[in-house]
Amino acid sequence: MNKLLTGWCARWLGLGGFWLLSAMVAAAAGVEIRDFGRLPDGRDVRLAVLTNQTGMQVKISAYGAIITELRVPDRQGRLTNVVLGFDRLQSYLQGHPAFGCTIGRFANRIGGAAFQLDGQVFHVTPNFGTNHIHGGRRGFDKVLWSMAPAPARDGEVAVVLSYRSPDGEEGYPGNLDVSVTFVLTRNQELRIEYRARTDKPTIINLTNHSYFNLGGAGDVLRHRLWIDADQWTPANDQLVPTGEIAPVKGTPLDFTQVRTIGERIAQLKPKPGGYDHNYVLKKPGQEPVLVARLVEPDSGRQMEVLTTQPGLQLYTANGLNGRLVGVGGVAYPLHGGVCFETQ
Repeated sequence: MNKLLTGWCARWLGLGGFWLLSAMVAAAAGVEIRDFGRLPDGRDVRLAVLTNQTGMQVKISAYGAIITELRVPDRQGRLTNVVLGFDRLQSYLQGHPAFGCTIGRFANRIGGAAFQLDGQVFHVTPNFGTNHIHGGRRGFDKVLWSMAPAPARDGEVAVVLSYRSPDGEEGYPGNLDVSVTFVLTRNQELRIEYRARTDKPTIINLTNHSYFNLGGAGDVLRHRLWIDADQWTPANDQLVPTGEIAPVKGTPLDFTQVRTIGERIAQLKPKPGGYDHNYVLKKPGQEPVLVARLVEPDSGRQMEVLTTQPGLQLYTANGLNGRLVGVGGVAYPLHGGVCFETQ
């Protein structure tokens, strides 16, 4: 079976349309493949650098299919990295909270680290207490993907990453051939397309785990957020969904009207200490639809999230504490980024 599993797209607009005009400078659009380092077993890791006609740029590591940097103009046309990540491969190998990773085979939690499929119970790796999270101890974020530039079309630049997950990896059935295509358009869009082929019935739930900070540093509490969802999926104390679907109205989870992320975040403490909640989206379908909008008022950057998927996990980097230092020497504090994990 070969299927387009997930469509995800983020696009950047300037408040009032300012930077789209000022950022129209000559740039060498294309894909450059660089060396990014070497794994302990001696395998070389490549880094793809995608640049569009206006200078917007994204860097993607073949290790973990990770978005390491995303440089986007502000209203004055000044480029800043707006995702949390590292300059060096070694920093990723030392451990991190899934900065920019491609997550698989299955994003989020599987209660009891087991699932039933066609009458058979499959046990996957427990790596979150007794539960399974984000593909296990060696999920797609910790493997080396093959990488190649994709054919250019309509002013787009793209790179495709591929990986074969063998039958039984982390407990999942079936050989699974996965490809993830990262596309940067001339319209300031970053599009991620996921495809997979399996030779046995299996489960799959892919996503990207980028942490966004449209200001480039500090926390995201003043970012303004809208989410097109009036329901969410309550979870137990281990953040495994209970099966209930509840309204967001009257709770700190309600972003159907624009609010700052920090306005009600204290109401969520002590657990989970910030937002780490799954929203039930209104309009899943075959084509990506707008489901969220994030605005950083000082820079004027505005990000829109589009997806084909029915769920959106909102996560506000509740475990960061300033000790991790990333691209350009920027330290990452509590709530230093926000994730939109469509799944």
